[in-house]
Amino acid sequence: MPDERPNPDELLKRVVAEEERAKRGKLTIFFGAAPGVGKTYAMLEGARTEMEREKRDVVVGIVETHGRYETGALVLGLELLPRRHVVYRGVTLEEFDLDAALARRPDLILVDELAHTNAEGSRHPKRWQDIEELLDAGIDVFSTMNVQHVESLNDVIAKITGVAVRETVPDSVLAEAHEVKLVDLPPDDLLERLREGKVYVPAQAQRAIENFFRKGNLIALRELALRRTAERVDAEVQAYRRAQGIEQTWATAEQILVAVSPSPYSAELIRAARRMAGALHARWYAVYVEPPRARQPSEAVSARLAQNLRLAEQLGAEVVTLSSDNPSQAIVRFAREQNVTKIIVGKPIVSSWLDRLRGSLVDRMVRISGDIDVYVTAGDRGAETPAAKRQPRPPPDVPGYVAAMLVSLLSTALAWTLFGPDQLPDVVMLYLLGIMLVSLRTGFAASILAAFLSVALFDFVFIPPRLNFAVADLRHAVTFSTMFLVAIVISGLTQRARNQAAAAQERERRTAALYALSRELLDAKELREVIDAAARQIETVFGALVAVYVPGPEGRLVRAYASLGVGEASERDASISQWVWSHRQEAGLGTSTLPGGSALFVPLVSSGSAVGVVSVTPEQSGRFERLEQRRQLDAFAAQMAVAMERARLAEATEKARLEVETEQLRSSLLSSVSHDLRTPLAVITGAASTLLENGKALDAATRQELTKTVLEEAERLSRLIRNLLDMTRLEAAAVRVKKEWVPLEEVVGSALSRLEQPLAEHDVHVSLEPELPLLPLDAVLIEQVLINLLENALKYGKGPFDISGTSRLDEVVVEVSDRGPGIPAGQEARVFDKFHRAVREGGQGGVGLGLAICRAIVAAHGGRIWAKNRPGGGAVFSFALPIAADAPKLQAEPTAREPLETRP
Repeated sequence: MPDERPNPDELLKRVVAEEERAKRGKLTIFFGAAPGVGKTYAMLEGARTEMEREKRDVVVGIVETHGRYETGALVLGLELLPRRHVVYRGVTLEEFDLDAALARRPDLILVDELAHTNAEGSRHPKRWQDIEELLDAGIDVFSTMNVQHVESLNDVIAKITGVAVRETVPDSVLAEAHEVKLVDLPPDDLLERLREGKVYVPAQAQRAIENFFRKGNLIALRELALRRTAERVDAEVQAYRRAQGIEQTWATAEQILVAVSPSPYSAELIRAARRMAGALHARWYAVYVEPPRARQPSEAVSARLAQNLRLAEQLGAEVVTLSSDNPSQAIVRFAREQNVTKIIVGKPIVSSWLDRLRGSLVDRMVRISGDIDVYVTAGDRGAETPAAKRQPRPPPDVPGYVAAMLVSLLSTALAWTLFGPDQLPDVVMLYLLGIMLVSLRTGFAASILAAFLSVALFDFVFIPPRLNFAVADLRHAVTFSTMFLVAIVISGLTQRARNQAAAAQERERRTAALYALSRELLDAKELREVIDAAARQIETVFGALVAVYVPGPEGRLVRAYASLGVGEASERDASISQWVWSHRQEAGLGTSTLPGGSALFVPLVSSGSAVGVVSVTPEQSGRFERLEQRRQLDAFAAQMAVAMERARLAEATEKARLEVETEQLRSSLLSSVSHDLRTPLAVITGAASTLLENGKALDAATRQELTKTVLEEAERLSRLIRNLLDMTRLEAAAVRVKKEWVPLEEVVGSALSRLEQPLAEHDVHVSLEPELPLLPLDAVLIEQVLINLLENALKYGKGPFDISGTSRLDEVVVEVSDRGPGIPAGQEARVFDKFHRAVREGGQGGVGLGLAICRAIVAAHGGRIWAKNRPGGGAVFSFALPIAADAPKLQAEPTAREPLETRP
């Protein structure tokens, strides 16, 4: 009897899922076929009911009334959440304020238009993602949605209406919603509302009636909305039955199951099921129960089975493969799980002696089916072919039969030698041991032969009168029967264990192959790496030549991978792959489309859309005739498609991130540069206009002061523009580092000379460690680093300034220190970012490029740069340059290596 106790793992999973759902808010979707059916109106009415009757805290997050008076009247009296204003391309947009909603935290919030796309700069690109965050926070949400926004129906609706809907919502959002309320309106009533101007203004309404809102379109959209809602209700019924442990079939809707086998008559059985499902408008399943077996079926049997399953799939069935040694019980259990109302099975053609004893599969299914109708059909015998009439039998297991005879004879010899004719129980046990050994190594038929020979030899050798088959004491007949039955039971159990072990090994092999593929795909980040890794795995596992086709720039497929030995892409292969990609159906070897080809073309489908096509040419043409090989290839293709989709999404995300960063960088650049350019330009303009208009009236000292101001501000502009150009060249790698062996003190001295005038009023202490090695560096660039660090100290710090250089292990560390207010806490690393200005007290501000240029130059030399606050006040900017192992010795005067003295 089957174990009808509930599965504890499923119970635990159900409890955990219910706890997780209890923590989240509840999403209610008001679902309609088209705009104007009254979704927002129904949502507002439901919200008012929740507020007035249930006394709940209700807030309107965002509701679009579209100027409809009746809808706007329902908003009155409800608390409105202020909208967030976003400026996009010079236009101010009003968006839902997610942060304000989370801060307000009502019991229920209304967020209209679930499929809405948020303005750029919002936290989430889609409004349904905002709603997910609200639900995670435990806030209930009411929202609205039209059927054309369902992701899986996007292509279907585009074909019906001729309009490609860009804003879509994943099917999982609807599936996880707490409740979906259908807001239905007949097409004629909706068209009347359009003409009355209750949906759009008259001009727009007339255009809508002529295009999207044609009556035929509205009828089709209404049917899709009704079907989608019915599917959800059916899923809720199934979930309730599973939660309550109800096994009785509820005939809320007709569902049909047809049992498929490798029999040549299964094709007619499948067609009969299709006709019945079409007449009843019912969902139907094609189920094959795979028995665990030690030996693989013949190629002919595997090919017939695969052909039958493909036929069922092409006719619209949901193909399911189960694994069990009790087909009738497995089929009925699956039927109860899916609430199937009718089962179609084939009438047995021949009845074996075992069927006469325990009943055929049909008899057993009828007994345990309960309230499920079982239809038994004989199929079309007229379609029987000679090949179907004369199925080849498997070859006899000659080695197994020989082993059975040898083991039986050996058991007899050992029993006579060890026990003799007086210890018959021990003899029987030794025979049973031999039978079990035969069962472990051979098939069931050889085990039965070993049991028969063991009983015969036991009677012939050990039962008096000996050396003949006569039995003097009839009580020994019971011993013979018991011995034979026990031997059969042992053989059957052993054979079942072998079959299950073989099936487990096969599953483990498939799982290991899938795991290897998943691991390879997990390590691959880019699309090219994903394609290469998946194609190599398919080559290895299936022993085949592989080619992968992906969409090109113009929408046509291009070959992105080809195994060694695959020639140039032919026009035929290109056309086949294009057809497979467009129709999302297999073609080529072993399929109903171009079955004579040498390659099998499989579409790579992920999230309802095709991302490519893989072509597999096996070395053995019959390889994919086996069902398990086709299933494994389908699993590989599904994994590959998901990985390709993930890589494409990652590339799109990275591109979007770069665009956002570029936009932020542009904004920062414009903000910073506009201020820093405007200030000196204003000073230059003012001084120059004063000189031009009042030059003769000014004394010499004033003219000189104004001229000096113009020069200083012009130099400031020059430095700003130079920094911008340097940063651009460094990022574009346009600056070539010309390394030479240079002493550090020369670079320090040159930098101090260039800043002699700005540093004239400050004390600068320079301390370089004696015997510093020569460094491979670009003296001009490193001098620029020192100049930028000193200018930064002049802007933000206070004197005296310290410059030091020391040797540490394999690098030379240079430090520039000041005694200013230091670096604001937490910004030690950010000060090197472009356009970041950590303005300290007393600082002059700047465009924020000097330190970024320093980091880029030091990195180009293979060094590192960092900053920290100085004990006692001030900041220390340090950079390290690597010491080369082959640095030459500096030949110079001894005084040249002495440390530089402190200078005012």
